Amino acid sequence: MKKLKFTLVLIGAILMAAVVDGQSIEDGKRFLYYDKYISAKNVFQNLVNANPANEEAVYWLGQSLLAPDEDKDIAGAEAIYAKALAANQNSAILNAGLGHVELLLGKTQEARNHFETALSLSKGKSIEVLDAIGVANGDFDSKFGDASYAVEKLQQATGLKGFKDARVMTDLGDAYRKAGDGGNAQRSYEAALGFDSRYARAKYRLGRIYQSQGDSQKDIFLRYYDEAMALDPNYTKVYWTLYQYYYETDVTKSALYLDKYLAAKGSDEPQSCFLHAQMKFAQGLFAETIAAADNCISSSANPYPNLYGLKAYAAYKLGDSIAAKSGFDLYFQKQKPEKIGPKDYDTYAKVLLKLPGNEELAGKYVDKAVELDSTEAGKVNLLKSMASNYEKAGQFAQAADWYKKVLAIKKTPTKTDIFNAGYNYFKIGKFPQASEMFDVYTQKFPDDIYGYYMMGRSYWGIDTTMAYGLANNAFAKAIQVGEAYPDKSKIIAQLVGSYKYMIGYSANIDKNKDQALVFADKALAVDPADAEVLANKDILSKATLRPPVKTPIKSDKITIAPDGTITTVGNDGSVTVIVPGGKITTVKDGITTIIENGKVTMLDKNGKVINQPPTPPGRP
Repeated sequence: MKKLKFTLVLIGAILMAAVVDGQSIEDGKRFLYYDKYISAKNVFQNLVNANPANEEAVYWLGQSLLAPDEDKDIAGAEAIYAKALAANQNSAILNAGLGHVELLLGKTQEARNHFETALSLSKGKSIEVLDAIGVANGDFDSKFGDASYAVEKLQQATGLKGFKDARVMTDLGDAYRKAGDGGNAQRSYEAALGFDSRYARAKYRLGRIYQSQGDSQKDIFLRYYDEAMALDPNYTKVYWTLYQYYYETDVTKSALYLDKYLAAKGSDEPQSCFLHAQMKFAQGLFAETIAAADNCISSSANPYPNLYGLKAYAAYKLGDSIAAKSGFDLYFQKQKPEKIGPKDYDTYAKVLLKLPGNEELAGKYVDKAVELDSTEAGKVNLLKSMASNYEKAGQFAQAADWYKKVLAIKKTPTKTDIFNAGYNYFKIGKFPQASEMFDVYTQKFPDDIYGYYMMGRSYWGIDTTMAYGLANNAFAKAIQVGEAYPDKSKIIAQLVGSYKYMIGYSANIDKNKDQALVFADKALAVDPADAEVLANKDILSKATLRPPVKTPIKSDKITIAPDGTITTVGNDGSVTVIVPGGKITTVKDGITTIIENGKVTMLDKNGKVINQPPTPPGRP
């Protein structure tokens, strides 16, 4: 009788460990399946409270904290697993759980050590342990984990005797997806449905494969989603996905799926108030959005930070820059830094640009947005948006600076990308910076006349009197490239403009009448009706040009420093430095000539000011 009594007590303890208040581990896992994280956590917590040694309940309690896509309680899960392992270090499932936490913390080696320990303790024959390792590594929505390792361990699980688990087979499909193997992922999901024909998660995952391939597969993935809803109307994730899918394109359908999601999720969705307010934003009801958000904030002791951001966006849409700025300021205070995205910083920058005096701060926020954006296209769009705002406001120098940043991000900038930077500099007389951009243009597109032509115009803007011949080489190259065009009708302005410069240089600097007339004839061959060229040719034909007093300086080599300073080496051996402020310094034969604000100062090799050039050696 004593033995029997002991047996009954033992059985009672086992039952208590598995079931508390009518709820079991399977109930908690079912809540997790439906993304009801709060309910799942409560079930597992109650089971652990009833029996702290229940390692399965402890494992799933930790998983309930790691399962949400957002706001994972990694620290909480780590504390749970560490405490349980301190009491039972030989638990395979708990070692796997702690390894999962370490993966999410980026501790890949520590995680692998715990996974291998778990495998050793379970001798590689526990489906639950193998699945735990596979889930930790095979989550395709996580940047952490080794997909190949996940596939290996989950394949091992599916090969164990008597395996018929739809959940684990679907986990294998997820691991294949993370590994980039869509074919095997699909086969795994279909195999899961073979084990359980009503397993909506596998059907939903099939839809996700096709949705990831873009809208061209719309009919296929929507069919899978419809089938998933038909299999299990309580499967919340498919409603959430469709709510998000239609949010930007069909707000009526989006609202319908949001309602279905919230009805299925029930009290397990703590942000239902926010989601309702956000839907008003999607419907274009911006004033109502602000009122709804205020109501959510006032009715919560710890308001959801996104509510403040929602108010800021709504105020921005209403054109209320003051309220929008106030909203973003509060949102940035309340929100975790890692939750603030590129769009938040970019929109805040647009708000700041509407309030004079905030331009520098706006620029810093766009730089933050660019830093956070993970795609080249996203970064470029952010920079172009900022540049466009400055351009529309007539602030061309700032616009050019932002367009120039595009060139540093974009691997293969287009002609338009380079033009936008160069021409905005050109428009406000920043000729050194403009010439630098158009030099880039000529390097990227050497057979296009436009880059050489605009580089010539930029140099001409610096050397307005043609005294240093800065623009000569650029215009000469523009002519060479332009004359090779089979169809010159599209480049008349650039080719004739280049000829005009050479006419002026030949006549005024070289004093070479014949050369000037040759360029005039070439220009008229392209555009016979050009009045300016016709008039200049008539004047030149009647003129007598005296040879120049000294050989004109022609810049053979031109370099541009980051600050816009131009250094040229002339064909006479002289070195000329032209700084952005206009100061020109020329050094030749030991004599330095400085031209600044119309004043000419000459220095000898010792730095002494001289009023006139010294008498050359060997002359009286």
